[in-house]
Amino acid sequence: MSQRENETIRILDLMESSGVKFGTSGARGLADDMTDYVCYAYSLAFLQYLLESKQIHAGDKVAIAGDFRPSSPRIMAAVGKAVNDAGCEPVNCGFIPTPAVACYAIKRGIASIMVTGSHIPDDRNGIKFYKPAGEILKHDEQAMCSRSVTIENDLFDQAGNALQAPLPAEQREANSEFVQRYLDFFPAACLQGLKVGVYEHSSVARDILGDVIEGLGAEVVHLGRSDQFIPVDTEAIRPEDVVLARGWSQEHQLDCIVSADGDGDRPLVSDEHGQWLRGDVAGILCAHYLGARHVATPVSCNSAVEKCGWFNQVDRTRIGSPFVIAAMDEAIAAGAANVVGYEANGGFLTATNIEIEGRNLSALPTRDAVIVPLAILMLARSFNSSISGLLSQLPQRFTSSDRLKAFPTELSQEKLKPLNSGDEQQNIQAAEAILGHAFGGVANIDNTDGIRITFSNGEVAHLRPSGNAPELRCYNEADSEERAIEMNKTCLGILESWR
Repeated sequence: MSQRENETIRILDLMESSGVKFGTSGARGLADDMTDYVCYAYSLAFLQYLLESKQIHAGDKVAIAGDFRPSSPRIMAAVGKAVNDAGCEPVNCGFIPTPAVACYAIKRGIASIMVTGSHIPDDRNGIKFYKPAGEILKHDEQAMCSRSVTIENDLFDQAGNALQAPLPAEQREANSEFVQRYLDFFPAACLQGLKVGVYEHSSVARDILGDVIEGLGAEVVHLGRSDQFIPVDTEAIRPEDVVLARGWSQEHQLDCIVSADGDGDRPLVSDEHGQWLRGDVAGILCAHYLGARHVATPVSCNSAVEKCGWFNQVDRTRIGSPFVIAAMDEAIAAGAANVVGYEANGGFLTATNIEIEGRNLSALPTRDAVIVPLAILMLARSFNSSISGLLSQLPQRFTSSDRLKAFPTELSQEKLKPLNSGDEQQNIQAAEAILGHAFGGVANIDNTDGIRITFSNGEVAHLRPSGNAPELRCYNEADSEERAIEMNKTCLGILESWR
């Protein structure tokens, strides 16, 4: 990168030139492409947008945190420099989960920025942006991307590295407050007598999960801690993690294993046999324990949420937390109470305060990995049941999902275009031409987000390009786990032929 004079650059142009794009989880790209210059520009655009719209004011604090990727400390420092140069005060919350820094900031009415690539490999990273009220939504993203920012020529070297950009000293208040949030909400010693494994790997939530579960009385077994980053995707669980969980469960006689992805906003929860729960099933159980009345969840999630009859209203949305949040906001505006949301990845959001037996859990309208295992363990206790026993009480609908990596988004869109023609009958005919030989006739197609195909026998295949990576995802639903897995493998085999 050549030495710059003071320059004004459009964020849309920077997205194209840098390769660091905005998706449903903020900005993401290769860590090498996320230079200090790029991360500074994006953060400055975000803060200037908030300042101009009077959502924050000059001198306000802005909370910053990050995950354990090697590139995160450098990017956090670049973000902190942007906060300073925007006339605000950076607060270094250290390496804590995304929901922890968001909760800290929402409580104080300040903005926050989380440096994380979530579950993707550590040669990539990302930045999540939070307004004082919570996550940015699609209109905020569009406003940020349409902005231009002016950058001084002496802030960066020719490679885009920031010159003198130290963060202030780390403070641990956000971490301790997040732990206390759950110790205050759940009854003292409520998990006493349980033995829970915490699969720590490289999740930034690993210590908080252990502290909370142990603080509520359970015996904690610490498992699989890693100094190297492990890209755990709760929607596409690695085969080695399936094997590890079953082995640990037998070895330690565990009631449950809990874990989270890299930034601690997507949970993993197992039953007593070490069998990982699907995230959308975990969301149903968590919502039930919390007494939810109104649920927002993406179109890709398990239909047991409607079939169980536990909720007054279920709203189906496009995939991505901004769409779930928008649906929750609409429900609240219409007068709904006890409003929650969850995603297929297991991330759980509370849009309204939750009260159980006089104890209050304040609203946290962003994905959280901590509330889910706690709620499921408490629900099992209330039924005097194991977690596998809880699952047997749900309508027996099973989902399986996986994705084709390194599958260009443009290719996905080209191949799926005949199934989204605007003519329902043409869409059905196109779907039957692709999948009919494997799954039979098509009953209907839902184009809310991607292509969700329901076959005449009630089985489902949902095809969708990822919103933040060159991947083609496939979700399947059937009346047995074996059939859902079989369908998923068959679908992926068909999609693989599209390359």
